[in-house]
Amino acid sequence: MRIAFIGFGGVGQSLAEIISSQSAKLLGSYGMDAKVVAVSDVMKGSVYDPEGLDIGELLKSVRDMGSIENYPDGPGIVKGWDSMETIQNSNADVIVEVTFTDVKTGQPAIDHCRTAFENKKSVITTNKGPVAIAYKELQSLADENGVYWGFEGTVMSGTPALRMPVTALAGNEITEITGILNGTTNYILTEMEKGKSYQEALTTAQRLGYAEADPTSDVEGYDARYKATILANYLMDTPLAAKDIPCKGISGMTSKMVEEAVGEGKRWKLLATVKKENGNVTASVQPELIDSDNPLAGVTGATNAILYQCDLAGPIMLTGAGAGLTETGYSLLIDLIDLQRRNSLVKA
Repeated sequence: MRIAFIGFGGVGQSLAEIISSQSAKLLGSYGMDAKVVAVSDVMKGSVYDPEGLDIGELLKSVRDMGSIENYPDGPGIVKGWDSMETIQNSNADVIVEVTFTDVKTGQPAIDHCRTAFENKKSVITTNKGPVAIAYKELQSLADENGVYWGFEGTVMSGTPALRMPVTALAGNEITEITGILNGTTNYILTEMEKGKSYQEALTTAQRLGYAEADPTSDVEGYDARYKATILANYLMDTPLAAKDIPCKGISGMTSKMVEEAVGEGKRWKLLATVKKENGNVTASVQPELIDSDNPLAGVTGATNAILYQCDLAGPIMLTGAGAGLTETGYSLLIDLIDLQRRNSLVKA
């Protein structure tokens, strides 16, 4: 399996480390002989070797010097390709697309996915934009070209919120999905239950790295809305657009509201909900007051959780980390292993 990274920030580097440290296990357990043949990053440069790059040298180069251009030269080594040249001209089978992408436009990740599929190359990504904005188009293009598109990490990072319902819950009709899909907001609400004001809780979240300097996407619910869009498109097979999903965040939450809820044995949670009723699918993102016996009430801190209402299995809840470099790197590995298994079945 020849891999090209488009983007090589923390998540890409985490996957590269996993591939390097787990290479014997991946080969022995799954028959996956993974080689990184190319890396292209708009800030860090690019390098390509059709025979495979040394991951240790790659990581050393980028971490010591901040640039891939310092990777040792040698026979067959090519430097200077941009992302499109890397996708089109490298011998990679799989493009790992982990660029910094504008989630509102889905770019440049949408163009990277489209170009890869047109060149009959599979794509694995953690970028929400392409799935939330162009799922139908890109999936059709992947299918037409007989290639794979994996995006497990787009909803709950390494917690398999997409893989589990499709595989382990196969045979059920999922009528409703409700999730705590943003760890930042859940952390803030948990801290407010401990007596902090909204601003105090947000400041703590920023200091700990849970919230960005500009927390708007998290606290106003936009991040959760894009994830609800992905769930609707992928699990409910309904082309909802993010702009059509009503969305309200937690920035208006007050200490009094949280205190009163706790006094009543209830909790506020920012919930993303996707519902199927009479064949119609609707979605929403908003703070909701839930009873203490609700399975989602016990999910505290930066943890994520998702609850599937199934016609046969009943309610099934999945909980775990929704962010983190290692966890998100692992989400890419989930898709690589799934691709390897599919390839093995085709060969068999």
